[in-house]
Amino acid sequence: MKRIGVLTGGGDCPGLNAVIRAVVRSGLPHGFETIGIRNGWQGLIDGDVEPLTDFSVSGILPKGGTILGTSRINPLEKTADFQKIKANMKKFGIHALVVIGGDGTLSAARDVAGEGISLVGVPKTIDNDISGTDVTFGFDTAVATVTEAIDRLHTTAESHHRIIVVEVMGRNVGWIAVTAGLAGGADEILIPEIHTTMDEVCNNLMARYRSGKKFSIVVVAEGVNRETLGLPPVPEDLRDECGHEKFVGIANMLGKEIESRIGIETRVTILGHVQRGGSPTAYDRVLATRYGVAAVDLISTERFGRMVALRGNEIIDIPLEDAVAHLKTVDPAFYRMAKTVIGGMQ
Repeated sequence: MKRIGVLTGGGDCPGLNAVIRAVVRSGLPHGFETIGIRNGWQGLIDGDVEPLTDFSVSGILPKGGTILGTSRINPLEKTADFQKIKANMKKFGIHALVVIGGDGTLSAARDVAGEGISLVGVPKTIDNDISGTDVTFGFDTAVATVTEAIDRLHTTAESHHRIIVVEVMGRNVGWIAVTAGLAGGADEILIPEIHTTMDEVCNNLMARYRSGKKFSIVVVAEGVNRETLGLPPVPEDLRDECGHEKFVGIANMLGKEIESRIGIETRVTILGHVQRGGSPTAYDRVLATRYGVAAVDLISTERFGRMVALRGNEIIDIPLEDAVAHLKTVDPAFYRMAKTVIGGMQ
């Protein structure tokens, strides 16, 4: 039997285990054994692997996170590391890889494929920012989590006549903020793609207050442009292992500024990693399963260097190069549509 390896890289995400399960189970009819690679690319460098069987993946479908663990590294940063990857592929008899990850992991997969490693990609990110696919699994779960939080915050905001600022994930794109904000009936939505001034935010909130609506919900993506809001930038020394800025709670600064300017009591809720955790929604379980099956089909026909994707209701595949060429940002028309109904004044 041929062996395929599966790894999960980057941030964890609801639905990862559904992909792993689908790869293992759909591989069996093709005559594939599956090797699980622990902790992303690092596991392939270290030779940290485990066999995955139909029995070992039983019960993981509704489980959040990833049973294989994850990491954020560049497998090509060190020549010695890539040589270890090739050696371990040969040592463990791995015919091809299923690489599950977001923009960073799939960019690395593209480069590794360019060095002659047989692999296919599966798009994963709660941010929904990978090009070439309508939706990434994990996004629906994150939006559902944020929407529920907004629903709960509405009642306390209304009871106390407060403004509540809700900070959600979204480093470069605002898909979670605008989708959950729209679904949850937010009154102001701030995203990285649309540059908003503090005057605009405060004027909108005051207009609501004067119209008799004595509370408001403001949803802000963590990566919203600080300069146009007149807020200080993230300190340069606060960076993660990938060199990304660590966000330090823009909602706290935004909330203080709003309260200072308009004099309405303002509270802040930072949802943080709660958006990543927990069981995936039914939609994400099904989408992740479809992706896993499609990835195995690509390997069975040796169509390597490609990523599975969703177009409409059809699973297709595209070159990894196209998938990571640029981020999929929020369509301005979608944001404008949301703005016509939020706030209750337009």
